[in-house]
Amino acid sequence: MVALRAARALVCAGVLALGWQITAAADPPPGIARIEARSSDLLAVGTVQGDRMTIHVSRILDNAPVRDAAVALTLRGSTHPATAMSDGGYSVRTPDLNLPGTASVLIAVTTGPTHEELKGTLEIGDGAAKPEDRNSARQLGWWVLNFAVCIGFLMLWRRRKSTGA
Repeated sequence: MVALRAARALVCAGVLALGWQITAAADPPPGIARIEARSSDLLAVGTVQGDRMTIHVSRILDNAPVRDAAVALTLRGSTHPATAMSDGGYSVRTPDLNLPGTASVLIAVTTGPTHEELKGTLEIGDGAAKPEDRNSARQLGWWVLNFAVCIGFLMLWRRRKSTGA
């Protein structure tokens, strides 16, 4: 009987862990696009939220951030200079980032005498995503977690009733 209780507790813990894992591995919030652009020496990772792109540039060799560079973003035929931020990244504001669709991106990075161009592709959604998709992994995780908690509560309640307490 003790082995059965231990197995039941292990199954309940596994269901709870699975629900938590599914919930934690959900997709990034809607409205945030991400881009990676590479050259032979540098990697630029940009995130777009609204009309603002935040770019972080690092060296591929040692993953060290590049903080003292002049960065410019070429998007849809227009070049936009980037502003250095206090966290070591760079920021660009342009209404072109609000336009949906796929766009080729060129990030020009100049550090001292070296000039590199990093190329990538940016895909911006149409913004018509549903705020709550019933079939998403996050929703499934919450359902699994909810049922596991309810079943655990009912098992504890039944055990307490059977002991007469």
